[in-house]
Amino acid sequence: MRFSDLLRFITPHRRVLYSILGLLLLSSLVSLLNPWIAGQFTGLLIGDVDTRFSGIQLVLLLWLGVIALKSVLTFATQYLIGSTGETITASLRSRLYDHLQALPLSYYHQQRPGDTLALLSNDAEIVSRFVSSTLVQLLPLLLTFAGAFVMMFLIEPSIALLAVLLLPLYFVAMKLIGRRIRPLSRAWVDSYADMVSFVEENLGLLPAIKSFIREPHEADRFNEKNRWLLGISKRQLFIQSLLSPAITLLAGAGLLLLLWLASVQLAQGQLTSAGLVSLLMYAMLLTQPVSGLADVYGQMQQTRGAAERILAFFCVQPEPSSEGKPELPEATGQIGFENVYFSYPQRPALLTGLNLEIQAGETVAITGENGAGKSTLVHLLMRMIDPDQGRILIDDTDVREVSLMSLRARIGLVAQHTLLLNGTVSENIAYGRPLASQDEIEQAAGAAHAHEFISRLPKGYDTLIGDQGLRLSGGQRQRISLARTLLKDPPILILDEATSMFDPEGEKSFIEECYQLLARRTVILITHRPASLALADRVLELKEGQFGIACDFQETNTQLA
Repeated sequence: MRFSDLLRFITPHRRVLYSILGLLLLSSLVSLLNPWIAGQFTGLLIGDVDTRFSGIQLVLLLWLGVIALKSVLTFATQYLIGSTGETITASLRSRLYDHLQALPLSYYHQQRPGDTLALLSNDAEIVSRFVSSTLVQLLPLLLTFAGAFVMMFLIEPSIALLAVLLLPLYFVAMKLIGRRIRPLSRAWVDSYADMVSFVEENLGLLPAIKSFIREPHEADRFNEKNRWLLGISKRQLFIQSLLSPAITLLAGAGLLLLLWLASVQLAQGQLTSAGLVSLLMYAMLLTQPVSGLADVYGQMQQTRGAAERILAFFCVQPEPSSEGKPELPEATGQIGFENVYFSYPQRPALLTGLNLEIQAGETVAITGENGAGKSTLVHLLMRMIDPDQGRILIDDTDVREVSLMSLRARIGLVAQHTLLLNGTVSENIAYGRPLASQDEIEQAAGAAHAHEFISRLPKGYDTLIGDQGLRLSGGQRQRISLARTLLKDPPILILDEATSMFDPEGEKSFIEECYQLLARRTVILITHRPASLALADRVLELKEGQFGIACDFQETNTQLA
């Protein structure tokens, strides 16, 4: 990670950051007045300052004004830094989430959800905090250092030059200690993401964990990860805590050396007492940027791990852009797969020259063993993944040549694992058409034979159904999913093991209801269940990357009998 890489997080907020920078610079300039005023005050007390200066009261009033101005600037700066940090965090999370939604499914096949959650929470906060509060202090620190050096040089050039000659010693120490933080920083963010992934996975497996009485085992696993994270945190904290005191110790030794030299010059009459006080305070002011730069360097090393993860995430290529591509015309529903090859990374070829043509309005059932590639066909058709070779057509149009939004708007999917939101029944049914009226929502629910049980819920269509619809039965969730798809009213409908949540009686009822729903649509049924196969005009078996068996509805009934 280069320093310039962090600038991409600053650019959208540069105006307010410029304001913060201006306040910090002004505050640094105001700080430079304190040593000069202290020197004047000391001179007045011992009487070796030009009588043009009007007295102690005026000096004290001036000093009070400087302190008040410094306080106002400190308040404004701290408030702006805090609020800007929160803004940058929120903005960065939005950018991460937008990029997350644009990524292809192949990314999620290789990543655990907890890694992504850690990016959106912990990593984003670490980077934004560094950018908003630490990085913007660099220039004021440099200005304070330069200003203090110039004032020291005006008072006594030899001592000012000696102070500068001590700087390489500080930076060497800073580098030697600070470089140990970086690997620990990356180890910490990776371990944190691993722990979040573990918790996220365990929450989804709670029924299995409880049924197999594995709570103590999972607690031990969590505690092991937690202890590992704690160990990294303590090692990182130790080095981070060592950095600033080490630099402060060196700076303090340098300050005492400068003080000794200034005392010698005072004794020899080469320096006034007022000059000594000012010189001493400017020397102390000179050490503050050195310690501050050590803190910035340490924080930068600590931030590198999170920043590298975020930058690597932004480097993941999103789905192919649809910008400038035409919309898919209103589809009749004809589907074609032409010589399609596909394989997942580091796995054998799944589809090998597959060909398929489905006529508009036809219902085709696809069967096959688990892992044969049935769901992959769905993802290819909806262009969630692209084939390695070959074409997928809708109404003789290559799906890669039209916009993704228009393509997916023409296809409705009712999946085996029903995906519902933690919202009301109405919100879930209208998810694909947010502007649908309540009458349209209820008509869709009626067509899916869900209206009756929805009406019996405590608040009807305004009932909250819980995360993933946990307050509903499996069959009820499936009917809401079907209603959501019917409200979308797509010309192509995919039922991917859509009856898996029903008992035999419920499946029979669902199949009978589906006959009228399938009219005027092209339907792909992915199923092994005989009752569902009875809906199909053709039944195809996917085996070894090809369709091995093809039969019509009558042949299927004969085979199943």
